[in-house]
Amino acid sequence: MEQEDGHAYAHDMNKVSLSGRLSHFTWSWFECTMSTGAMAIVLSFQPFGFHGLRVIGKIFFIVVLVLFLLFSCLIAFRFIRDPSALKLSLHHPHESFFFGTFWVSIALILECVQQYGVPACGPWLVKALEVCFWLYAGCALLVAIFQYHVILDEERLPVVDAMPAWILPLYPFLVLGPLASVLVSSQPQTSALPIFIGGIAFQGLGWMFALIIFSIYLTRLINSEIPEEPKRPGMYIAVGPAAYTCSTLVELGMYAPKVIPTHYLGITTLPVGDVWKAVSVPCGIFLWLVAFWFFALSTVSVVAGIRKIHFTLNWWAFIFPNAGLTIAAIQIGDVLDSDGIKGVTSAMTIMLVAMWLFVSVMNVRAVWLRQVLWPGMDEDMEDVSGHGQGDPKGD
Repeated sequence: MEQEDGHAYAHDMNKVSLSGRLSHFTWSWFECTMSTGAMAIVLSFQPFGFHGLRVIGKIFFIVVLVLFLLFSCLIAFRFIRDPSALKLSLHHPHESFFFGTFWVSIALILECVQQYGVPACGPWLVKALEVCFWLYAGCALLVAIFQYHVILDEERLPVVDAMPAWILPLYPFLVLGPLASVLVSSQPQTSALPIFIGGIAFQGLGWMFALIIFSIYLTRLINSEIPEEPKRPGMYIAVGPAAYTCSTLVELGMYAPKVIPTHYLGITTLPVGDVWKAVSVPCGIFLWLVAFWFFALSTVSVVAGIRKIHFTLNWWAFIFPNAGLTIAAIQIGDVLDSDGIKGVTSAMTIMLVAMWLFVSVMNVRAVWLRQVLWPGMDEDMEDVSGHGQGDPKGD
């Protein structure tokens, strides 16, 4: 009898409708838009350009815009179909953390607008980006405060399960610094300086919180064990905080002499901008190897368990954090005027593009093979209240 029930259940599961599958469209899908936007930004920073490189970057920019709009519509469909799923998704022990990927995607789109849109548009876009920067910072702060309140109030997160993904609700602050560093290049002095200072403050919040989560994460690795094989690609998320903080410090340091006015902070005995640059750039270089260490640790762990790894949306972590590592290395190569470092970053970029193509193909394949967007297969699968499960037939 139990065997017959099992066959009947399997038969029903093979009949999941399109709407039933879309009820499992989770916040994790925005990892894809994060990675695609990051690729567009990496291409905009390339030290050795060639004819058509900027066109390729613009293609990535267009792709991320299309995907972001599509994913926003799909997740809205899920919440319209089941309004209770929205609240549940914001305190779910796994999916809730990935709400931050939605906001990080917006920051990267704004950075792409600066890199690809401002050179072709008038001063109105520069002003619009200034307004968007501060609005975005306010929204990110509200999300970070209230989402962590909800998560900590509703859930109990054991240290033995700690993952770098716990940083994601505050990850928008780790990309606000890089966003500020590209915006100041086109902003007038009156607006560039507040963005400059804001970028440092926002990056400080992201970096300090990341350090706290790192201590919990490393405690898990020391006292327990490394994550099971399918979750190991998510270990790359730990690369991002140090990488994007390094990028912020180096890039803002380079702009400091232009942005910081004479006699700033009441200092008249020396050029404040030059001193700021002399301190900020070495601090950024200091952090790069921290990011690389997390990259190396994650790579060894993934390779060691590669036979047991199957596709999950966490595979997009192969791209986004390592894009930050590449951007930071490019900026270090520029500030040190090192052709050797620039050459290495070109190779890193080629590998990132190849990995983006590979993960994209595997993602499409996973949808086709019902490895994602399927009952019991997505980030919402452990919600005991039936979060996102719906009726298998989509009725």
